[in-house]
Amino acid sequence: MEASTGGALIGSDAAVLGLLAAILGFVFWSSARERGPWAKFYAVVPALLPCYLLPALANSVGLIDGAHSGLYPMARDYLLPASLVLFCISMDVGAVLRLGPKALVMFLAGTAGVMLGAVVAFEAMRVIHPETVAGETWRGMTTIAGSWIGGGANQAAMKEVFGVDATLFGQFAAADVIVAYVWMAALLFMAGRAPAFDRWLRADTRAIQDLQQRMAAYQAEHARVASTADLMAIFALAFGAVGLSHFLADPTVAWVRAMPPEWRLRDYSLDSRFFWVVIYATTFGVALSFTRARRLEGAGASKVGSVLLYILIATIGMQMDLAQLADRPLLLLLGLIWISVHAALMLLVARVIRAPLFFVAVGSQANIGGAASAPVVATAFHPALAPVGVLLSVLGYALGTYCAYLTGLMLRALAGT
Repeated sequence: MEASTGGALIGSDAAVLGLLAAILGFVFWSSARERGPWAKFYAVVPALLPCYLLPALANSVGLIDGAHSGLYPMARDYLLPASLVLFCISMDVGAVLRLGPKALVMFLAGTAGVMLGAVVAFEAMRVIHPETVAGETWRGMTTIAGSWIGGGANQAAMKEVFGVDATLFGQFAAADVIVAYVWMAALLFMAGRAPAFDRWLRADTRAIQDLQQRMAAYQAEHARVASTADLMAIFALAFGAVGLSHFLADPTVAWVRAMPPEWRLRDYSLDSRFFWVVIYATTFGVALSFTRARRLEGAGASKVGSVLLYILIATIGMQMDLAQLADRPLLLLLGLIWISVHAALMLLVARVIRAPLFFVAVGSQANIGGAASAPVVATAFHPALAPVGVLLSVLGYALGTYCAYLTGLMLRALAGT
């Protein structure tokens, strides 16, 4: 395994992986305690949150160096698609379809919240600290809009479209990462209190409860002690599908890039290799759910998928440097105001249409985090819901460039340039 090149105390990726494994093991050991201080702690804090924040803390104090580690790209490219395959194998497609249009409505509310939040944050900082939004700041904000509606490709597109210089781009990229990860932590915390939020939202959760009950009933009916053959079949299907997804992604990307520029396929992130890996992996998983492979859920297919996903969560956490929160506080304040408007609009729309917190969280993360993290937030509610996060993220890639461009035009008008 490639070693980290940063100046952290633990420089080897193999050693860092061991540390992350120890963190995950400790979190799940302590969360399983039924009495004592740990039981009280996890009654307040969902177990998913320390899996995310403890690696962030290790990165922030210099114990590890997430920025120079190869673990996150590995987990993103291999473990995430493998977990999606395993989650989809056990999926009840009909029940997912019965979730209805509220997921789409909440996703679009999240997109509108990002666009509105940019304008509100710009005007608010013009009052609080005008220097923060003076000059070319609006250009940098367009890159966050691209990232928060679509993803990295849309962010890069805004950099080129609005001529954002490298220094400004780097400053906003840092603010993007910090604010987005803080918001993801907040969503994971809220997921642990979904029933309370759903009562406040007066949400109709019958479709989600139906899906969860169907999954529980299926697992109970087919549950068995997993044999070595079962586990090897799970491994073969998961990583066989991942290998096939990577194999097909390369010629697909090459075909997209060979298409005429006027088709504008790149505007939809269709030239992104990761995009196609996720699409293919999800498709293979859904297809397998209609075959006898679905019986592997009884041997714990989704549990194996959860293990892979928690490793991804830990590697996402190690990308966050909490110390940077104090380096550019006013730029971070801009981002926090921005994300707060996004959150407030989503909660307002959710209350109006009685959408459950699940749709708020996944619709938001499909915008802010994209395909790498929307399934993570979805599985905080139930593993069977991971595909919903993937599907909404794909829509974000499609809308990202256009909506971010409109946001940029609004910001330029506000800036008077």
